[in-house]
Amino acid sequence: MATKSYIRDYPRPQLVRPAWQNLNGAWDFAFDDEDSGLAAGWTDGFAAQKQIAVPFTYETKLSGIEDTARHDHIWYQKQVDLKPEAGKRILLHFEGSDYVTRVWINGRYVGSHEGGYERFSFDITPYAKDGANRIVVKVDDSFSTEQARGKQRWRKESFACWYVQTTGIWKTVWLETVPDVYVKGLKMTPDLSADEIRIEAEIAGAEDVSAAGAGKEIMLKADISFADEPVACAAVRVYDGKASLRINVSHSADFGYQVHRWSPLDPALYDLKLTVSEDGTPVDEVLSYFGMRDIRIEKGNVLLNGAPLYQRLILDQGYWKDSGLTAPDEDALVEDIDKIQKLGFNGVRKHMKVEDERFLYWADVKGLLVWSEMAAFYTFTDDAVQKYTKEWMEVVRQNYSHPSIITWTPFNESWGVPEIKTDARQQHFTEAIYYLTKSFDSMRPVITNDGWEHTISDIITLHDYEEDGETFLTRYLNHKDEIMDDEIYHSRFKSAMADGFDYHGQPVIISEYGGIAFSAKGSGEWGYGNAVADEDAFVRRYDKITSAIRNVPYIVGFCYTQVSDVQQEVNGLMTMDRDFKVTPEKIAKINEKKNPFSNC
Repeated sequence: MATKSYIRDYPRPQLVRPAWQNLNGAWDFAFDDEDSGLAAGWTDGFAAQKQIAVPFTYETKLSGIEDTARHDHIWYQKQVDLKPEAGKRILLHFEGSDYVTRVWINGRYVGSHEGGYERFSFDITPYAKDGANRIVVKVDDSFSTEQARGKQRWRKESFACWYVQTTGIWKTVWLETVPDVYVKGLKMTPDLSADEIRIEAEIAGAEDVSAAGAGKEIMLKADISFADEPVACAAVRVYDGKASLRINVSHSADFGYQVHRWSPLDPALYDLKLTVSEDGTPVDEVLSYFGMRDIRIEKGNVLLNGAPLYQRLILDQGYWKDSGLTAPDEDALVEDIDKIQKLGFNGVRKHMKVEDERFLYWADVKGLLVWSEMAAFYTFTDDAVQKYTKEWMEVVRQNYSHPSIITWTPFNESWGVPEIKTDARQQHFTEAIYYLTKSFDSMRPVITNDGWEHTISDIITLHDYEEDGETFLTRYLNHKDEIMDDEIYHSRFKSAMADGFDYHGQPVIISEYGGIAFSAKGSGEWGYGNAVADEDAFVRRYDKITSAIRNVPYIVGFCYTQVSDVQQEVNGLMTMDRDFKVTPEKIAKINEKKNPFSNC
């Protein structure tokens, strides 16, 4: 069931206002391979070379261009009608644009943003005029391996498991009108031990209100309901643009008072309405929602709401055949979640991508667990460290309040930190990211270097594409100590721990395995191990390796590679068109077997 705040296609489902304008669709577009547009005055407008369908990048079919060659400098242009009003601000939002984005309104420079995976906004009020307004956007990208790029290739041709690059705007662009004083940011933290939700809000336009009482009295009120029934309300005064509330959400039920806890089996969500008032007069209202749940590590287990959680995950790269990293529409995001759950998985590891927030919304609503992962860079330098740190922390901040996210995964397989096994600088960097993440989110587990060569990490995750079930079982059932002590390299000649770091009883999850190529392995196609020829062979192999994992008592979850085929990689349970390659009920039956060592 959708929340009260739900508006189809609305880009930020936890901060919703009804007054918004979607700018997706046709924009003027131009390549600027000589990077001469600035000198030629394109900021005041340019002659369109093509039309592009935003938010699809020029590399994709749905953009209307479908040119997969590298173009480092591109321009967008669109005319929009605006009506500035006294006491109102006009915000221009970008949910994602890769990599350096600069914006002009009516020929006047507004600002810039560096980064490909986090959202950003500009207040365009000073530049807007009544009537027609011209928005011009220039985006610069490159094949640099010092910037976060995830699975985007840095060569002219795709190779191994790296695919066609993503250049420019790749998520929704939209306009929003807000009052001068408005809710700009929101952080919601459940505390089951106290039956409370902690709400921290950033109120723009209220920064001059200090503890001394200067300016107008600005108040923030929170109204909480569940299934259309009022639960609680509270109000607090805003100081220096900040407001914080702790609200008890236990409420009357058939058997006394209770708190509805979010879980995959019962994805209970509370609705939230926030109202900002000035001297008693309401000026801004936003709708949101939250889930009450608790994640923690204890005695080798991951606990959800105090109970051991066995994670049946699938690796999800979030690529589509005709639109690359951008979902064709919201229905495509929902379809992926429904099909993943039909296959018997209870969660996804979002691999090398920060997904559209609408995906996280539907994961919240439908009860799908999410590991949130950052796109990797590939060359360790001072510049790479600085850029990555800023972008990663923005991602954590923006997606913090989604209950479906239960794990942060900032690093994968030593990508970007190739000498982490022995290099103290690279080890220190992963430790720094771990503690920075924990400083903002003390609740969720953080995995540093998913797959192998862990430094400090709340979960030890191992990647192993062994295709024989008996070999898999013997390796992990009989050699745990040797694997964790680095006497045996569990996979690809990589050790579980980096030098100087020891295993301390953390939960162990096989966070990549399988990757069975269900294809004839045509020219340029690949998967892990030997390809299977038919469905029966696939199911037999899947059953043997998955059952082997479930029969190891200290392993508390798995992540199968992967949801769908991606370009040249043909090891998905579905094609890129999202057609099942195997009968989903057969996979679900294997996934949902009772764990022999627990009730999970």
